[in-house]
Amino acid sequence: MAGVDGDGLIEAFLREPRRYTSHQVADMAGVPVYRARRYWRALGFANVADDAVEFTASDVEALKTMLGLVRSGIYDEEHMLLVARSIGSATARLAESQAEMGVETLDQTGVPLADRPRAWRRRAERVVPELARLLVYAWQRQLAAAAGRIAEQDMSAVRLAVGFADLVAFTRLSRQITATELARLIDRFEGRSADIVTSTGGRVIKTLGDSVLFVADQAHVAAEIALRLVETHARVKDMPELRVGLASGPVIWRMGDVFGTTVNLASRLTALSLPGTILADPQFAEELEGDRAFRLREVNRLSVRGLGELAPFTVARAGSV
Repeated sequence: MAGVDGDGLIEAFLREPRRYTSHQVADMAGVPVYRARRYWRALGFANVADDAVEFTASDVEALKTMLGLVRSGIYDEEHMLLVARSIGSATARLAESQAEMGVETLDQTGVPLADRPRAWRRRAERVVPELARLLVYAWQRQLAAAAGRIAEQDMSAVRLAVGFADLVAFTRLSRQITATELARLIDRFEGRSADIVTSTGGRVIKTLGDSVLFVADQAHVAAEIALRLVETHARVKDMPELRVGLASGPVIWRMGDVFGTTVNLASRLTALSLPGTILADPQFAEELEGDRAFRLREVNRLSVRGLGELAPFTVARAGSV
């Protein structure tokens, strides 16, 4: 939760006055304050002093909503806390990125630091309602797509093609260029990568600045994504070379992320790949066998940390040298 707000900036973004303490909100929701704080921490909000007036009517409604979902039996408490954590994690990252872009906009327009709170308030009045509608719209569309994919799927036995793409020598490069240049490079890499993955039929699980983790339902889709990633970034001036690891097999879905041996294998193969190349595990290669769009070439057996030895394959376009 926020602290002192002498400029009224926080309330400009909240779009309503702060009127209640944590104990008052818990009382209105009909729960002990320790239980209310479990939900707030799950959403990513720090505890505040007992007498701090930090909460709005929306805080009351949000707490009642979460408790109502538990009381109705739609979720048990632990699953509701997981839902809250996933929402908190996703929106925290979103909020940080939007705040950073807001600062960049104010800097570009020459707003001095002393005038920034007033400029922020004006910006909040204009963008918060629009972004709120856009956020709900995008979430509903994403939820509909996810539900359609997994409605009849046994989540304990999901099999996917997993790809992990990594920029080569990124750490060394980050020490050689300015912070502004580095931010621009990351923006280009993440933006182009996301466009390629989604337009080709895959799903971005997460980006980590210099890398991207993606999945696809079929090996040939993941292979096409990997090739497009390598080819597209190779054409970008001053972009480091890309290397990709691919693996196919069972994965564990949790909180919008994927885990398990298949994911670890894709990551390990990426680290073993040469710049500009794509390395796939034997299972992935077997699923591509017979597909004339790709050329597979077995390489020498490699020791994969934590997973033993295997003979992976390089993946290239058919007809490439």
